[in-house]
Amino acid sequence: MSFSEVVLAPWLLVVAALVAAGVLGLALAQRPWRALLADGALQHRWLAASVAVLLMWQLRAQAVDWLTLHLMFTALLVLVFKAPLALLSLLIVNLAMVVTGRVDWPLLGVNLLVTGVIPALVMVAVWRLVDRFLPDNLMVFLFVCGFFGAALSTLAAGLSAVGLMLLGASDAHALYQALEYARFLPLLMPSEAFITGMLMSILLVYYPDWVATFNDHRYIDTK
Repeated sequence: MSFSEVVLAPWLLVVAALVAAGVLGLALAQRPWRALLADGALQHRWLAASVAVLLMWQLRAQAVDWLTLHLMFTALLVLVFKAPLALLSLLIVNLAMVVTGRVDWPLLGVNLLVTGVIPALVMVAVWRLVDRFLPDNLMVFLFVCGFFGAALSTLAAGLSAVGLMLLGASDAHALYQALEYARFLPLLMPSEAFITGMLMSILLVYYPDWVATFNDHRYIDTK
């Protein structure tokens, strides 16, 4: 889900853009491009994934004029490439949406916050929980990260969008629509979880080395 028209107060757009830029700056400070430059195959996978996500974002439902509902794939990108590259990919996707005229320029920061930063942070937290505290089991990783993590990150993104409307909606009717939109979250969460979990299942079976957050030696070879 993402905003497609300006319905937030200007000060909130600025704050959201600053927060998104700050988190993106921290991610870029880890220099994720070094891994891309060192691995040609990773470059191809990352670029292909970015283009695929951009294309999938075109399949969206226009619930109201200012809000679009679509799958984000943020959890999948974080699991496959880790958060820094995932956020860089989502920045490119959001920029492409602006350049093509699907989204207004002032919404770049808030959309990056809702579709990228917040769900990515939630997904990282879930992955860290699995990595440190849960058993080294392939199915645990798949179901908790791939399914539950994707659903939780979608919930966080949706609630953040509604929360932003509660903080600074410039239109009372749009605020009412945002509260009504929250009812769609139970429909979006299973869809995101199913697709993310299904794709993760395929990758973990055939190409576990492609999933940067997955240690195949720890989860498979030692069993």
